[in-house]
This record gives sequence, C-alpha cells and structure tokens, in this order.
Amino acid sequence: MSYIIAILGILLVFGLAYLGSNNRKGIRYRPLFVMVVLQAILAFVLLNTVVGTWVIGGFATVFTHLLAYAGEGISFVFGGFVFAEGSTPFFLSVLMPIVFISALIGILQYFKILPFIIKYIGLVLSKVNGMGRLESYNAVASAILGQSEVFISVKKQIGALPKHRLYTLCASAMSTVSMSIVGAYMTMLKPEYVVTALVLNLFGGFIIASIINPYVVTKEEDILEVQEEEKQSFFEMLGEYILDGFKVAIIVAAMLIGFVALIGMINGLFGLIFGITFQQILGYIFSPFAFMMGVPWSEAVTAGSIMATKLVSNEFVAMLDLVKHTELSSRTLGIVSVFLVSFANFSSIGIIAGAVKGLHEKQGNVVARFGLKLLYGATLVSVLSATITGLFLK
Repeated sequence: MSYIIAILGILLVFGLAYLGSNNRKGIRYRPLFVMVVLQAILAFVLLNTVVGTWVIGGFATVFTHLLAYAGEGISFVFGGFVFAEGSTPFFLSVLMPIVFISALIGILQYFKILPFIIKYIGLVLSKVNGMGRLESYNAVASAILGQSEVFISVKKQIGALPKHRLYTLCASAMSTVSMSIVGAYMTMLKPEYVVTALVLNLFGGFIIASIINPYVVTKEEDILEVQEEEKQSFFEMLGEYILDGFKVAIIVAAMLIGFVALIGMINGLFGLIFGITFQQILGYIFSPFAFMMGVPWSEAVTAGSIMATKLVSNEFVAMLDLVKHTELSSRTLGIVSVFLVSFANFSSIGIIAGAVKGLHEKQGNVVARFGLKLLYGATLVSVLSATITGLFLK
C-alpha cells in the first residue's frame, strides 16, 4: 500500500508542476524519465545497500571530525562560559562550526579544487538533464557555495540571460543547500537523510524546472563563463571566508530568534482565540501532502505542521521542531528530514532576488517578479525527494 501511495504522490508532484508549466508542449519526457529513475536508484543505494552505508558513514565521519576541530576553536573563545550540565547553546554547537567549514571551502576554492569538481560534475549532469552547461554548473555550485554566493561565479552571464534560463538558475539555488551548513544539519538530522536529500535535490531541481519551465539550449547559447575570483593572498582569502562564515551564523541566529519568537506569539494568540495553535492549523492544511509523501495518516498532521513551519520561516526552525517530536516513527522522521534539507522558504525569495540584483539590477527585478513561482517549484522538488525516499523506508 505504501508503494501505491508513494507512486500517487510522485504523480501528484508531476501534476502540480504541469499545472504551473509555462510551455506544456515543450516538455521533454525522456530526460525526465531518466532523472526520476536515477533518483530512485540513488535513493535505494544510499538507504538500502552496503555501498550506501559506507558512503554515508564516510561522509558523516568527515563532518564529525570537522565539527570536533571546530569545537576546539569554539572552546578557546567561549570556554570560560558555564552552562547547565549536558547542555550547550544552539548558537555554539550548531551555528559556530559554520565559520570553520566556510574557511575550508575558501581554501578549496583558492587552490582550484572546488572549481574543478564543480565544472566536471556539472558537465556530466548536462549530458543527463538535457539542459545547458551553465544550468548544470550552477546546480552543483549552489550545493557547495550557497544560494547567494553562486551567482557571483556566473555574473559575466547574468545580464544576458533570458527569463527562462534565469528561472532555472534560481530554482537550483533554492532547491539545494550550501556545504557550509551541512554540518549544522547533521547535528539535528541523521546523516543518511541529509546526504540523500543533497543528492536527490540535485536531480529534482532539473526535473521540476523541466516541467514548469521547459526550453532547449542551442549550441550557440550553451556557453559557460565562470568568473575568476579576484586575486588575493592566501591569508586575505582566509580572513574573508572566515568572516563570511561568521556573518552566515549571525544571520541564521537572528532569523531563528525572530521566527521562533513570532511563531510562539502567533501560536499563543491562536490558542487564546481559537483554542488551536497556528502550527496545528497549518498541520491540517498540509497533512494530505504529508500523507501522499508516505507519512502514516496518524502522523500526517504533525508532519504537515513541520513542513509548513519550514516554508513560512526556514529549515532550521523546522528542524528544531522536528527534534522535539520523539514520538514520530522512523519512516516519518526520514521523509520529513529529507523534505527539510533545502532553502525552499519565503525568505529565500528575497535572498536570491537581492543577490541577483546586487550583480544586475534589471535581472534582480525579474527574479522578484517570478519569486512565488520559484518557491512553488523548489517546494515541489523537496516533496519529490521526500516521496522517493519514502519508497525505500520501512
């Protein structure tokens, strides 16, 4: 029965994407079929095979060590603070390691290791997804550099891109997450779900964009011009990336303070007026989608509430909410965890539009105009990844 529901869920995602398509006759079904099959194979390998266990174990081990190294720097600065036994503030244990991970990304960028990896993985992807090299490069770069930083690397082409190609670039940025905060996710979610989401979202972004926004890139248009970073000394670069990582941690902390407080206030007001919290209402609204993703009906309202929390706030707020629900089954935890690993929320519309506008004002305005459609597509990517994951969870 769960397989039938999951298949119906996948068809629902395709149906919703089809309804939002701006060129239904232009949809190419062969690349879509190939990418969905690849998603299913990769999900099965990652979640149900020895090879997948080994890959995820290796990934988790690397980040465990990185977080431990980050902890040394955090302890040096904040070691004098006394906290209640067994408790470490979220800001220190989850957000501060972003500073160290950002520094590592800077080092890999400086020595041209990341650009090499991004370029050639993107080249392979372009053979599978039927799109251009720029779109494929951007998808891989977004998963490593982040949803705002990635546009700097392709700023030479931003101004000349037509609306449909710009949509795909922005959709990829919103559907993925940056490597600098993956370690933070792993402190709240199981590594296998984080890794699975990262892989599936990479293909899912192209699948949904190919339905909502289908087009063909001609040979003349299939050009990739990557902006070389400004020449800096090693320590100039290192200082810049460390400060960038600290800014990200501070911004996330500020967003959490604001959103958690606002949601708490709204829940309180709804409780007084209607006798039910705002999140519970959202849970009922989103529960059918949670059920179609493979969540048992008895847990669908709770799962729907967490999903909605992510959309109206951000993934960190939703992850903190998910951690509180220890009563949820492992199947529901897996499905919801995969759904949460993306930047698909309302605040990301402003972040992406602002990033593009900083490079090209006119194109930034174009992004702002299709912002809601961008969120619609990115949310469908998360639903698709979570639904496919549900096929391989008990």
